[in-house]
Amino acid sequence: MREGKVWMFWILLFSGIILGGLLGQLASQVSFLSWLSYGQSFGLEQPFVLNLGILNLSFGIMFNLNIASIIGVLLAMFIYRKV
Repeated sequence: MREGKVWMFWILLFSGIILGGLLGQLASQVSFLSWLSYGQSFGLEQPFVLNLGILNLSFGIMFNLNIASIIGVLLAMFIYRKV
């Protein structure tokens, strides 16, 4: 049962991040909700490329964090604690 709670935590956390980010993008079009889309992007601008001759591997990651995604994470943690 413990493993199921860990999976539920990660699913709720990622759902909160994704839904919050989506709502932040949608809110940027509405004048009185535009503050939800305020945020910062950070990560690797240029991907790290590993050339092994016959295989090219590219590694890169970028995070777009906004206020709505933070609210989504907090809401997901609240829901997790209640379940």
